[in-house]
Amino acid sequence: MEPQDNNPSQPGVTRPGGRSARPAAGSADVPRRPWVVGVSGASGTPYAASVVRGLLAAGEAVDLVVSRASRLTLLDETGISFRDAHWRADLREWLALGADGKPGTFAITDADLDLVRYWPAGDLAAGPSSGSYPVKGMLIVPASTACVAGVALGLSKDLLQRVASVTLKERRRLVVAVRETPLNGQTLKHLVTLDEAGAVVLPASPAFYAGATHIQDLVDFVAGRVLDAADVPHRLYRRWVGELGSGSKEAD
Repeated sequence: MEPQDNNPSQPGVTRPGGRSARPAAGSADVPRRPWVVGVSGASGTPYAASVVRGLLAAGEAVDLVVSRASRLTLLDETGISFRDAHWRADLREWLALGADGKPGTFAITDADLDLVRYWPAGDLAAGPSSGSYPVKGMLIVPASTACVAGVALGLSKDLLQRVASVTLKERRRLVVAVRETPLNGQTLKHLVTLDEAGAVVLPASPAFYAGATHIQDLVDFVAGRVLDAADVPHRLYRRWVGELGSGSKEAD
């Protein structure tokens, strides 16, 4: 399906001539309500890919913002050059890549990509820069300490930070998957500020109780926890069931 217009008719508005602008249930005129996924320059681009795949598998629309710094990290970690003019082809390659660097690990279809809208990081007039643009919330994965500081201080130096600021002011869900170690005192203060503002601070810390046997399992655990914080259903990791030793058992 093709992305809707950035300024869809408001439900309940009556157009000249008395014709209601309220979209019918299930109509193609119903505006998208995507999750904004912001990718900052921290190490951990496989986390972002796993989150996006999880959203698409759940049938969720995605608005993607890739910071300038994250393009350097993506190139370093995967060898993929993410280009504005060729974002669709580059995103397909990125999402198909396994956490171990193996290309074609995941099948990415045109239908998957049709659920994605890409906004350049320098486009401060982009749809998600306004609180009137309908979104469900924002997931920043991975979040660098520079990104954390910018959001905590309300700097809005690029689209990623601007959307995060809008998400907080509109009281929407903001999940910040910070990826750094160790953390200094100033960053810890910024994280407390985000927590107090209503964000979910989610360190990219893989767990081992889910029976991880591959690097992809560890990546998917963190991505799954991000989706849990957004209340998006997924099957990225095996959940704790209260049985000791269950992590070492073969998956069903």
